[in-house]
Amino acid sequence: MSSILNVAVVGCGIGRSHIVEGYVPNADKFKVLALCDLDPERMAKIGDEFGIERRITNFDDLLTMDDIDIIDVCTPPGVHYSMVMKALEAGKHVVCEKPLVGSLQQVDAVMEAEKTAKGKLMPVFQYRFGDGIEQAKAVIDSGIAGKPFAGTVETMWRREAPYYAVPWRGKWKTELGGVLMGHAIHPHDIFTYLMGDIARVFGRVATRVNPIEVEDTISASLEMKSGALASFTATLGSVDEITRIRLQFEHVTIESDHAPYNPGHALWKILPRNDEVKARIEALLANWQHVPSRFQTQMARFHEAIEGKRELPVTSADSRRSLELVTAFYHSSSTHQEVVLPLGPDHPLYQSWVPAEFR
Repeated sequence: MSSILNVAVVGCGIGRSHIVEGYVPNADKFKVLALCDLDPERMAKIGDEFGIERRITNFDDLLTMDDIDIIDVCTPPGVHYSMVMKALEAGKHVVCEKPLVGSLQQVDAVMEAEKTAKGKLMPVFQYRFGDGIEQAKAVIDSGIAGKPFAGTVETMWRREAPYYAVPWRGKWKTELGGVLMGHAIHPHDIFTYLMGDIARVFGRVATRVNPIEVEDTISASLEMKSGALASFTATLGSVDEITRIRLQFEHVTIESDHAPYNPGHALWKILPRNDEVKARIEALLANWQHVPSRFQTQMARFHEAIEGKRELPVTSADSRRSLELVTAFYHSSSTHQEVVLPLGPDHPLYQSWVPAEFR
């Protein structure tokens, strides 16, 4: 029988979604025992809604609570690193919203700390989960798709003045980046999850839509380690909102559902090149078991990982790959040069991609 793990949710913004989508549907696996937020009024509202009586304003107080198994960090990005490191040092399991930390140096420090930590760390990439994306992943991993040729990612969302009324948004020091960091990071993670590692990046970033410090429009040309070519484009100035991922393989064309915030949920378009390929796909997916989307499946698999029943569904190495792309993007845009991955301590932006004047 599975044990129920006690959770403290830190940050009652996106933290509410973790509760609604992740912990409530998995009530046989988790119990949210505590909330932590600097805004007592907002915390009280969430606490009353879900019957969570323990409400803390000082994060460090959570670290000494022996009955807390998991600390779920849902704060603005600028404080993720310190909270993750403290929680690991305290022996807790840790869930952390994207971006995990604010530099390659920090993610490497986190990965080093994990080697001796008692608890497990799971970064959040909830868009990976759901029937659509998992069927696509199954077809690719089975070898049916064949050689990858090319792919595109379009993250066309809409953010206007009310979004940036939240004080930490749109600022380098607290958000650590713009559309590249807080929005397109999800579809870009999906792309590398399905297509593998990136070898080279030529990217550009611009602030075109809103009067903010960080970028809200980006575009890039990429070469994958497989040799496949790709293009990424994102903006926060779209009228409607879509997330579209299209992958071209030797034997199939795969296109995501266009739902901006839940692209993994609905079935994806998987087009076979011929009847033989079609039959192989149908056989592979014949006894498909439904996979709930977003946080529900990610949290359930985290529980299984803690109990030793499976590997972590998302790892700090996955986060490093996403932050490596972010670093390469900013460096390429500022230097107008192609960037070769992977990036190590000798890279100029290893310690931080945030411009010096905003640190």
